[in-house]
Order: sequence, then C-alpha cells, then structure tokens
Amino acid sequence: MSGETPSEGSGRRREERAQPSAERVRSRARPETMSMGEKLMRRCDELAELSSDPDRLTRVYLSLEHARANELVSRWMVDAGMRTWCDAAGNQCGRIEGDRPGLPAVILASHVDTVPGAGKYDGMLGVVLAIEVVARLRTSGRPLPFAVEVVAFGDEEGTRFGAALLGSRAVAGTWDDEWWALRDADGISLADAFAGFGLDPGRVGEAARLPGELVAYLEAHIEQGPRLETADRALGVVSAIAGARRFVIDVVGEARHAGGTPYERRRDALVAASEVVVAIERLARDGAGIATVGHLSVEPGAVNVVPGRVEFSLDIRAESDDERDTLWAAIQATTAEVGHRRDVGFTSTQTHAAEAVRCADWLRDVVTAGIREAGDADPLVLFSPAGHDAMAMASVTDVGMLFVRCRDGISHHPDEEVRADDAAAAADALEAAVLALADQL
Repeated sequence: MSGETPSEGSGRRREERAQPSAERVRSRARPETMSMGEKLMRRCDELAELSSDPDRLTRVYLSLEHARANELVSRWMVDAGMRTWCDAAGNQCGRIEGDRPGLPAVILASHVDTVPGAGKYDGMLGVVLAIEVVARLRTSGRPLPFAVEVVAFGDEEGTRFGAALLGSRAVAGTWDDEWWALRDADGISLADAFAGFGLDPGRVGEAARLPGELVAYLEAHIEQGPRLETADRALGVVSAIAGARRFVIDVVGEARHAGGTPYERRRDALVAASEVVVAIERLARDGAGIATVGHLSVEPGAVNVVPGRVEFSLDIRAESDDERDTLWAAIQATTAEVGHRRDVGFTSTQTHAAEAVRCADWLRDVVTAGIREAGDADPLVLFSPAGHDAMAMASVTDVGMLFVRCRDGISHHPDEEVRADDAAAAADALEAAVLALADQL
C-alpha cells in the first residue's frame, strides 16, 4: 500500500516532546555500539513514530500507519532471515524453516495496532522480541523440529471498528462475516477498509491456519499491571487469560421536580445506580474477580430534576469463567434488591463475552524453563486480567505467554515504560523457551 511518508520535521518534534534525553541518545546510537536491550527499545521507538496523530501514538487497523508498520516489520524480518508475506487479513508474517521444509510451525506473535494515545510497548515489544529470537535461532545453526513464524497482528485492540482481536481471529479461523458491516468513526465499513488496504474481503479465510499446521503459540507481552514490579521480577509466567463479560445496565425511575418531590415519593435512578456502583466494587474486592463501571449517563441531566434514567457500563473479568459468572450473579442479586427497595427498574444487555483461556501446562513449563535460563530460578506465575491475541489463537493451538515488567503497571498511556535490561532478559527467556520446546518434541 503506497502513501505519503510523514514529514521528518514533524516526527522530530514529536520525538523531542515524548522522549527523555536517554531515549534521544539511544535513538542516535550506532547499531554496533548498542546493547541488546537498547536495540529492542530502539525498534519500539521506530514503530512509535508511525502514528496518525502528530502529538500522541495512535495506529489503527488497515490504516496508512498500519501499512507502514508492516513495511518496517517486514524489513526486520528479512534482516532476520525470514521469508515474509502480508496475509489475507493484513497481518505481517515471517517464517524460517525447521530442519526440513514444510514442518508445522511454532508461532511467536503480538500486535502492532494501538489504542488512541498509546505507549510504545503494548504489543510492539512482543513483535520485536519475536523477530530477535528468530534471528538468534537462524544464526545458531541448531536444527529445529518445527518451523518458526512471527506474526505481527494488525488488530488486537479493536480501536477502529469496535471488535477486538480481528487479526488473530482471522488466523485462528474464527472470522465472523457479520463484522463486514462494522463501521469506523468516519463511516467506513470494514469491508471497504479491507479493499482500501489492498485486500480482498472474499479471501479473508485464506489467513486461517489449521491445527495440523501449528505446534504451539507463544506470546511475549508487557504485564499491564504492577505485580512483577511489586515482586521485583523482570519476567513472569502467565497461567491464564481472564474470562470477560460486558454489559450495559439501564436503570429506569421517574423524573420529577427536584424541589417539589419529597424523598418518600422519589424514584431516583441516579441514587439507585450509585448504590449499585459502590456495591459492585465491594463485591469484586470481596470475591475473585474484577468489576469496573467505566461509563455512566444520566437523563434528563438537569440540575433541578430528579434523574429518571441512568445507563452505565459494566466490565467483569476473572481468572475462570465460574468466578466471573459468580460475581455477575452477585451483582444481579444486588440490582434486584436495590430496584425493589427504591422502586426502580434494572435491566441488563450483554455486549461482549469471552471465555477464560488457560495457558497449556506444557507451554507454561517451557516458559518457566526459559525464564530460569534467563536468570530467575523461581519464576512468578500470574494470570492476565487483560485480553491478548493468545485468547483467539487458543481455538486453533495450545498457547503460552511470557510477561515483561512495566513501570508502575502503566499501560495504554504514553507513560508506558519498560527497562532495556528487562527487554533483553525477555529475549533470552523467549529464545530459551523455544529451545526447551524443541527438546520436548
């Protein structure tokens, strides 16, 4: 896909605003003088320059910036000795063969799309780590009983069209044709965006992989939480990815004059909703899950009117589906009690559901072995409350994940930060995990 390259001047100005001085020094360093961690950080810096917004990092699926990211990743893949291609869903792929051509592949992957105003490492660090590991494997001369592929998924976040994991769902063979009608904020349909990117919507199924073509899926990703930092660990083994459910909750009371309606006659939808929102936090803290109300709207929204209707969002996550659903049942019981006591109606509409995904035991073992090889004798095991491409890939092959510490657990924000030595340790661990996997076959 062709297009005009962003001006170097605007790119330099953005870099000067966003980077601390140490990063500017790193960006000027000659490749032969850089440490491994600095090389990985520099590549994340380069990807972060590909943004639709001159003042913050935003890169969405099937955009010009996505095409440029694919081109950059493809160059790195070629330098690592890979055969490369862009698949039928816009994912950038690369492959090295095993000890003979045509063997099933171990996929190392993450994503290159971002949320609006993103940091530099969510998804991108996993892609550059995977490429580095393949470069090492190729130059080591060690024969492998499988091929190794790297995939830079084009859509994990769902920022543009509202449906997440489109890239990995295409590869997993779980594409839903109903998505073709989805539209972005400019009214462009997903089908039209495919065509604009140079893809044929009718051929998206060609991106799908069959179980017999794959050995396993491994993904390195920043933790997006503070537990590794709290434990003073660089790396962690992921046990599972949280199951999630999302709802829109509608609360209907009665709008009446704020001055003229006595309390015993009020059916205040906002007070009832507020009581439930506070209870949601308490129930989640006391249970095994996580529940968040991230959006709330009030009608009629006038200063002198008792609120007659409230709508709020609810996001529930837990390590297992049973824990997630138990928390939802407790929340439903609370809405029923508050609704009865305050004479308001609560109705819920589920807008999203994802089953919890357990990382395969044998892949947890190889990730553990990799982290031990990188210097941590007793790796921390933790579950991921955030979603990842591994969730989609679990429908076609076994999955495993490696987490990398990020400062203060900050993610989806420009302050996202990863230490160069942690990134280098992650490359060592991921390489060692692939070799441990080879020893098992």
